[in-house]
Amino acid sequence: MAEASTSIEIALPADEVWQLIGGFGSLPEWLPYIPESELSEGGRVRHLTNPGGQTIVERLIAFDNAARSYTYAILQAPFPVRDYQSTLKVVERGSHDCRVEWSGRFVPTSGTDEDASRLFQGIYEDGLKALANELAKRA
Repeated sequence: MAEASTSIEIALPADEVWQLIGGFGSLPEWLPYIPESELSEGGRVRHLTNPGGQTIVERLIAFDNAARSYTYAILQAPFPVRDYQSTLKVVERGSHDCRVEWSGRFVPTSGTDEDASRLFQGIYEDGLKALANELAKRA
């Protein structure tokens, strides 16, 4: 099983950051490479579209508003992995500081564990940089 994870420190209250990213359908609000998200099954499945028009379908596995985290699995995607499960979490570090963590585990269907880890490491790092940029624009 391959893994990837990254985090970013944000100089804002955890609740403020969670308000932006905590909705399972909120990716288009902060993640430029996901311009569309449509929820189904009572908000437990999201159908995402990337700029190239490819579809990614993900299922919400766990949601904890108090802990500011959710875990999801990929059901369908153009990625060479299976058994993908990921968690997005906001950790309070102080009254005006937090850390956003994004991590995942998956099994490559082609290539090596390192190849798959590198792919998702880049996605997570780019995603959290985009989050920081979006939060800075809103400040």
